[in-house]
Amino acid sequence: MSDSSLPARAKLSWDEQGQPLSDSFADVYFSRDNGLAESRFIFLAHNHLPERFQRLASSATFVIGETGFGTGLNFLACWQLWRQSAPPDARLHFLSVEKYPLARADLEQALRLWPELQPLSEQLLAHYPAVLNRGFHKLNFDAGQVNLTLIIDDAHSGFEQLLESTHPAYCQPRRPVDAWFLDGFAPAKNPDMWQPALFRLVGQLSWKGTTLATFTAAGAVRRGLQEQGFEVEKVPGFGRKREMLRATLAQTAARPSWSEFPHNSFNSPYPLAWMVHSQTPQQRQQHPPACPATNPAANLATTPTTTPGQAVIVGGGLAGSHTAAALARRGWQVTLLERHPRLASEGSGNPQAALYAKLSHRSETLADFNLLALQFALRSYRPFWTASAGGAAAIGDRCGVLQLADTDNSERLQAQLVRHFGVQDLFTPLSATAASATSGVPLEHSGLFFADAGWLDPVALCHELTRHPNIEVRTGVEVLALQSLEGGNWRIQLGQSRAPREDANSSPETSPETSLESSRESSLESNLVVLCTANAIQGFAQTAELPVKPIRGQVSYLAASEASANLKTVLCGDGYMTPARTQLHCLGATFSPDNQDLALRPEEHQQNLATLARQLPALGQALQASAVRGGRAALRCTTPDYLPMLGPVPRFAEYLEQFQLLRKNARANIPLRGPVWENLYVNVGHGSRGLAYTPLCAELLAARISAEPSAGGRDLETALHPARFWIRNLIRRRL
Repeated sequence: MSDSSLPARAKLSWDEQGQPLSDSFADVYFSRDNGLAESRFIFLAHNHLPERFQRLASSATFVIGETGFGTGLNFLACWQLWRQSAPPDARLHFLSVEKYPLARADLEQALRLWPELQPLSEQLLAHYPAVLNRGFHKLNFDAGQVNLTLIIDDAHSGFEQLLESTHPAYCQPRRPVDAWFLDGFAPAKNPDMWQPALFRLVGQLSWKGTTLATFTAAGAVRRGLQEQGFEVEKVPGFGRKREMLRATLAQTAARPSWSEFPHNSFNSPYPLAWMVHSQTPQQRQQHPPACPATNPAANLATTPTTTPGQAVIVGGGLAGSHTAAALARRGWQVTLLERHPRLASEGSGNPQAALYAKLSHRSETLADFNLLALQFALRSYRPFWTASAGGAAAIGDRCGVLQLADTDNSERLQAQLVRHFGVQDLFTPLSATAASATSGVPLEHSGLFFADAGWLDPVALCHELTRHPNIEVRTGVEVLALQSLEGGNWRIQLGQSRAPREDANSSPETSPETSLESSRESSLESNLVVLCTANAIQGFAQTAELPVKPIRGQVSYLAASEASANLKTVLCGDGYMTPARTQLHCLGATFSPDNQDLALRPEEHQQNLATLARQLPALGQALQASAVRGGRAALRCTTPDYLPMLGPVPRFAEYLEQFQLLRKNARANIPLRGPVWENLYVNVGHGSRGLAYTPLCAELLAARISAEPSAGGRDLETALHPARFWIRNLIRRRL
């Protein structure tokens, strides 16, 4: 991850026409004549997008790369054209990098200049990240058919994250770019961006037939593109600008084979490529498009289609349900297998789960992931909260989450967060008095209020996520074993579930599913298997060596008192407490790593009540032990570094053999990619943050499986890769 997670915001001035000017670069964001017309002329027309969008095949994907998101005008113009021209089931991926992002208020002011784009502008503003931290921010529009990945970084570092590796043998993207918008401030005013390294990266991320357009006709830009294999042409520019450039990649650069590199224990100048794998069937279906002639009416580049197949998801909790939904939206036919009688019966099954994540003022992998995941989850859950607002049977409530500074240490940490993040839209610092007014109950501590967060019912949420025509849910089904077949397919051996039934205090079943008894199948065959089985991941031969640790937690259900019934927000500290639902609060949760018994324990109810009394003395007095009306115990699934485990399943013995030189030298020459089980993936290890982590993890995994551009960047996907523990342990000589 980067050293600094919060880049500088753009500093703007506004001219007499209300147009934004960059103070840092002393340049305009778009033409004073007509910025929208300029965008359409330079980037849409000279990349031949009207014709190319119309010619897209059903279910095709189209990828655009842009330098300089700025005000988002190019994206909005492209989105408008996409709606007018592309097939309804095609998918647009718009990848835009921005080093100095606009604050939301500045973006809103700039977009008022284009009233015809207002419906799209409002959606962009509604999804715009609350905190513009460094990294990949995936924004989904039009039910996932239009995807904006806003990469907050400088152009080279940001786009380099789309390469599978920077090792010369593997420096390729998962999905190349079809058209480039080289925008940004003029080369003379922003020379740091317009460098040979950027042109080389543009070439690496493209394939034969990729087109490019840019407003500049600078000689250094023209020569830089030509050196990467682009055929470049000067054409008349927009308005008063005499010339601009358009280009087509005539030939991709040859990559050396891995066999051309030494394999020994000496220091290597190149990074390991253990996270790089063979292509998926979806990637192999894609073929580079034919190179279009410079005449717009000539043979335009065609974009390949991917054919989603049959997928089996094992595990019906939050991870499995989100993964099923993400794949179903992409056209996969999904069968979700759950061993319990209903979904979300294990770690995901508490009746009220709070949406929050632990933030930090330091830029560390876990903290950066927490911030990205929380913001993605807030955007993902917005439709569920909106649809259920105000109803007694609501799936949840966006009532806000108040994280209390209930110790001296947490008070210090929150003060550091306030200084680090400054003014933003994610949270607001509140004094104890303001926190009491916001929550509706007397509080003795200050805190951070996350107004757009709240609680959700995971059981109801999982049912809503899987209510899709491409998803079949089967409960009461035990997966006994997995067998790899030729061609990358899998046979899933089934049996009648031996899982215990839920306790009487659990939420009732809310939706019917198909049971094994009705299907009477002993096995299934599938193109793809994703294991979302939490701690049960070690029960399969292929994943037995993956390190997970179960940690017991117990929540208590408390009858609301006259005082506690006034609680309006979720309260978090060492534990959490939700507003009353059907006259019951959910209070939790204990942390018992050495006990895997799921029976309710009175002493753990007492622990929850003691935590409540310490954090909230007024409520602690009103809610004594006599208020306990039951509870629920479950096992969290954690990993050694507390990050989720996400990605293809590595082959344990082969990893140890191929990377054994790491025991001698952590920088050894090993030009090999990681051996994995083809079309077998995992999504586990979310600990107590399943509600926050699983939406982003499902999106990352579905993008990889469906051969889409990375939704999180190479560094993040590497940090979550299941094989990371084996690589570390080889280096530490623990394997």
